[in-house]
Amino acid sequence: MNDRMLTASELVAAYATGELSPIEATQNALQAIEARDGECNAYCLVDADRALEQAKASEIRWRDGNPIGWLDGVPSSIKDMFLTQGWPTVRGSKSIDPNQAWDVDSPVAARMREAGLVVLGKTTTPEIAWKGVTDSPLCGITRNPVDPSKTAGGSSGGSAAAVAAGMGELSVGTDGGGSVRIPASFCGIVGLKPTHGRIPLYPASPFGPLSHAGPMARSVDDTALLLDVLSMPDHRDPAALAPPVASYREAVRRDVRGLIAAFSPTLGYVEVDPEVAAIVADAVRALGDAGLHIEETDPGFADPKGAFDILWSSGAAKLLDTFPPGSEERTDPGLRTVWELGHTWSASDYLDATAERAALGILMGEFHTRYDVLITPTVPIPAFEAGHNVPPGSGMSEWPEWTPFTYPFNMTQQPAISVPAGHTSTGLPVGLQIVGPRHSDDLVLAVAKLLEEVRPWAPA
Repeated sequence: MNDRMLTASELVAAYATGELSPIEATQNALQAIEARDGECNAYCLVDADRALEQAKASEIRWRDGNPIGWLDGVPSSIKDMFLTQGWPTVRGSKSIDPNQAWDVDSPVAARMREAGLVVLGKTTTPEIAWKGVTDSPLCGITRNPVDPSKTAGGSSGGSAAAVAAGMGELSVGTDGGGSVRIPASFCGIVGLKPTHGRIPLYPASPFGPLSHAGPMARSVDDTALLLDVLSMPDHRDPAALAPPVASYREAVRRDVRGLIAAFSPTLGYVEVDPEVAAIVADAVRALGDAGLHIEETDPGFADPKGAFDILWSSGAAKLLDTFPPGSEERTDPGLRTVWELGHTWSASDYLDATAERAALGILMGEFHTRYDVLITPTVPIPAFEAGHNVPPGSGMSEWPEWTPFTYPFNMTQQPAISVPAGHTSTGLPVGLQIVGPRHSDDLVLAVAKLLEEVRPWAPA
């Protein structure tokens, strides 16, 4: 095989012909971790011995002609927010004791193992995944493989950096306000937040109706394959959806030419970096030239940040209240502020925010009776300097201020995907976001696939 980073689909094709083995692919991923993770800090735990054991078992299955599925033997990672049997899940926090029994797999971890994926280790997260960049008092700063002076984004920045740098072909992150899509945009990969409940979660997230899990990959096909794995039901999540009626692997190839896409460059209220705006607009024109009917229009809602802040900080406070005494001194200072804010809201405030969330969902439901998908930039800016919660010199104080395109669609629980649209003049990736009606994960993937075909990209 050549030195170009292969996608998961290409790896599996090479396994089938014998051109490459899962052991070789796993060794390559481990070598990439050795070479690049000192700079990126994408992993908080790597278990090479366990990964190679999984790879050996996969190699036997491929040799005998009995692979478990379409991703058997593919090197992957999992964000350190998901319970993983045999490995600590400390969520980027100094307040969680790693020395305890870790004998339960989350649904995500269980499905990955059942599908034969080789799980290399766990990726970094800010403490309890609370913000849109990835750093923590426990794990330090996660940096962008494209330019290590820049942030990888967050809160699934470790997963994005790992995939972008070839330290595993696939990863699974969490997304409560953009945490899969933000780092996907900044690092130049694909990141999908599926319909709420599409991927079962256990334990239940304190961020409740905002919280999603999502696949991250270097191609849309791989994203669809991983969603097929992760969408299998799990009785531990009472909000989980029924199994999909068809495979996303096939649905991604749906012909979407002739469908109507609304393009909203600003949602009516966002200030967008001119270079980002131009790159996204050019990608949208390419989609139009490929046969998608494009209409420039806004959905018609005001910035819901106030309601999002109530829902987000209330969930954070509820979780942090379970931490042991003295945790305040060990906690990320920014998260302490959110913790305190969460205690200021009443039940009435929370219900008002919930009502605003519901109204926004109804508005978007009506919008999608006229438009099949909505297209926006993923983030209005390219990646900024690592180690900061907000762009230095921006005058901002909170991370949601610089990612206004993402959190509204956590509130509405719609599927939304970030797909690379191009690069700035300094080489930083820019993502385009495609949003569909609830339960239209297949449609969102198919439109993303069309963009990938008309505007192919190369990862970092």
